[in-house]
Amino acid sequence: MAKLESSFKNMVIALFGVTLIASAALGLVNDATIEPIAKAEMEKQTNAIAAVLTEFDSLGIAYKFLPSEGKDSIQIFPALNAEGEIISNAIKSYTYKGFSGYIEVMVGISNDGIISGYQVLKHAETPGLGSKMGLWFSNAEKPNQNVIGKSMSAGSLSVSKDGGSIDAITAATISSRAFLDAVNRAYSTINESGISTQKE
Repeated sequence: MAKLESSFKNMVIALFGVTLIASAALGLVNDATIEPIAKAEMEKQTNAIAAVLTEFDSLGIAYKFLPSEGKDSIQIFPALNAEGEIISNAIKSYTYKGFSGYIEVMVGISNDGIISGYQVLKHAETPGLGSKMGLWFSNAEKPNQNVIGKSMSAGSLSVSKDGGSIDAITAATISSRAFLDAVNRAYSTINESGISTQKE
């Protein structure tokens, strides 16, 4: 096979060919993975809803609500009793105040404002520091850092360094503030939406 002459034209043609093949390969990989990724995300969300709620009979129709303080909508999953009344909500909330930016959490809140659970869904916080939020705020043996069982009706949650009652993650105060910001946004959105106790 004859060797192509090393010229600018031949280099452009070769580069174009490589780019075309790489683009086609990336497109095929994207098509093959988009559905499994979406399925995994949906499964993760479903598991998080089940983990943060107390006992309920069924889930109502999920809806989105744009809070007055926030750039993105909050997704709300009402939990119903046998009579079809909303008894609590799983709220997919967020904050952009993390040390590394965006944090997404699922928070369970009963109609009387009690936090029944939470799951951290997305974050890019520092491993070993801010990343501890997934377990830190649910430690039943350390009530000063545990948010589960706390009443939101008494007011917003904040870290002790800011005059609040929640102990921040050691050496990760920014991440702790951000996590609580997402939890507070979940509760304020439920109140603002005004439908937490309506029947479906």
